[in-house]
Amino acid sequence: MKKIQLTQEGFEKLQKEYQDLKERKRPAAVERLQKARAMGDLSENSEYSAAKEGLALVEGRILELETILKNVEITNYHTHGQMVEIGNTVEVEHEGEKSQFLIVGEFEADPLKQKLSQNSPIGKSLLGKKIGEVVEVQTPAGKKIYKITNIK
Repeated sequence: MKKIQLTQEGFEKLQKEYQDLKERKRPAAVERLQKARAMGDLSENSEYSAAKEGLALVEGRILELETILKNVEITNYHTHGQMVEIGNTVEVEHEGEKSQFLIVGEFEADPLKQKLSQNSPIGKSLLGKKIGEVVEVQTPAGKKIYKITNIK
């Protein structure tokens, strides 16, 4: 399996989620399932079905996180702000308006918080570029042109 790139912050967030699932959410889901099972007839027990489904979701996420965490590559800054990399905050200008994006691994993306995946249209276009460069990005909202004004 190929390496999954994450920032240190993203890695730590996934580790915390994994720990919470194993130590708190899995035991709670198992307990809920045991209580539902004790209610009697399983064929008409909607709480049992819901508890079973809840446990399956927790187990599925645990397996997914185990796979991710085994294949993580923590990104380190190599170009010291000279070129856009995962983990950089990129300041851009578009039609006179300034914005900034944090370029992150795909499992850390949160567009509402301006955290863009390196695989998103904007993220792909910015990676490897330098201050002063202009990139053209095809987004769902149409073509946009960004000028890179700073890399942190």
